[in-house]
Amino acid sequence: MSTSVYNPVTKPIPSDTEAVKRRLAFQKSYSQEHGGSWRRRSLIEDAKFETVTNIEFQKREKHLSVKEKSGNTTGSISEEEEVFIQNGDGTSPVETGNLVNVTVIITLKDGISSLAKILRVFENTKVTIDHIESRKSKKPGCEYEILLQAISTSERWTPVTNLLRQSPQVNDIVILNEQPRPAEKDDWYPRHISDLDNCTHLVTKFEPDLDYDHPGFTDMKYRERRKAIADIAFEYRNGQPIPRVEYNEEETRTWNHVYSRLQDFFPTHACKEHRENFELLEKECGYCLTRIPQLEDVSNYLKRRTGFQLRPVSGLLSARDFLASLAFRVFQCTQYVRHGSKPDHSPEPDCIHELLGHVPMLADPKFAQFSQEIGLATLGASDADIEKFATLYWFTVEFGLCKENGELRAYGAGTLSSYGELQHALSDAPDQRPFDPAKTSVQEYTDDDLQPIYFYVESFDDMMLKMRQYAANIPRRSEVRYDPYTQTIQQLDKRETVDAIALAVRNDIDCLQKATKGMETIQVS
Repeated sequence: MSTSVYNPVTKPIPSDTEAVKRRLAFQKSYSQEHGGSWRRRSLIEDAKFETVTNIEFQKREKHLSVKEKSGNTTGSISEEEEVFIQNGDGTSPVETGNLVNVTVIITLKDGISSLAKILRVFENTKVTIDHIESRKSKKPGCEYEILLQAISTSERWTPVTNLLRQSPQVNDIVILNEQPRPAEKDDWYPRHISDLDNCTHLVTKFEPDLDYDHPGFTDMKYRERRKAIADIAFEYRNGQPIPRVEYNEEETRTWNHVYSRLQDFFPTHACKEHRENFELLEKECGYCLTRIPQLEDVSNYLKRRTGFQLRPVSGLLSARDFLASLAFRVFQCTQYVRHGSKPDHSPEPDCIHELLGHVPMLADPKFAQFSQEIGLATLGASDADIEKFATLYWFTVEFGLCKENGELRAYGAGTLSSYGELQHALSDAPDQRPFDPAKTSVQEYTDDDLQPIYFYVESFDDMMLKMRQYAANIPRRSEVRYDPYTQTIQQLDKRETVDAIALAVRNDIDCLQKATKGMETIQVS
């Protein structure tokens, strides 16, 4: 599973279904044009790509919106016009160094048509043009004045102004303002469970119509099927029942193939928690060889067991969006099935991976708590920390091993949903290391082959303790907690909020103390 991140201070694009589809179409086009430089294993490279495409799409949407309102981009001589410009550079248009906001007035000798020549100066720079306005100039011999607002570093802005001054189309440049760009005050992240409707940043790297190596790339019937199932997730909103998918014969055959082989390995290779919950899923949730369970039924079962619920997703989410969902005890789950020509491997998560690997572990209370705590720790985190948490998730929830009666067993979903990986993980072939969050978080990994390195924990209690200690050292503006009654994330930055929670905790402690005394009395008698 490959993951990606986006800038935490960039507000998400509205969850309008058509807008989401337009953004994904733009991402695919952009990826095809720049794909060679982005196909890396590193999470941070995926993060850069996600950031670039989101910024470029937002500017494109603004540009189209202005064109629709004005009808054109030139207007008459007496009109003011407003134009939004996209950089032509393939790299991220906004740097994260010492940025400054710059506002200038550029006086043009010629008509508005010369603006295009002026803008070519910016094409190969990392100066972001935020806003442009034009008006008729009152200076003799000059046609127009351009008000331009940009974001840049001081080092990059100086040569740009020098080039502009040398242009024969420019009469004068006046810098009205140049100030350090203030830091964003509020890092956006979902505050209520319904905000997950906005968490739709997909990684398109492994989609069958984009990746030439995808087993379904040349299968038009499969691609149409995937699109139809993806539309379910696009239309889904929080609180709705998850629509049911009528799986066809080939999809059920693929499920049967994987299910039957994994059944043989679970007793000797899966951890106790997975084995016990898998048996319960067979008894109470319809898990069997001949039918793929429906997400709505499985989600309702998980709610009763651990409070987790499933939410349909059309593909591989960015790390930030996916991990944020865990904070609400929501697991983003695919509904499509891998291509039947390669039932033993899928280049991206599919419902076989989710249902056979993740769901049994999410039905365990302790592991569900661990998963939620990872999600809470990522809220408002920096891109660098998101990369580390995504890596930790990879080596625990996806491919983690644990000690059980002195022997290694698998608890990671990526391992438990692939019998080839399951055999490999517990053999002598890979490097099996003790789990240490500080070291694990920076360990490189592969997402296109059997894992060369696995990390094992002594117990889930030990794993949770180490992760809490690690997360405590991550800088953040305030602590957060999840309120299950209102399904909201509470920021613990006000005394009255902390006092209210402390009172509730004291009441719980009093209740536990009474229960303990009651049990002691019964034992004595």
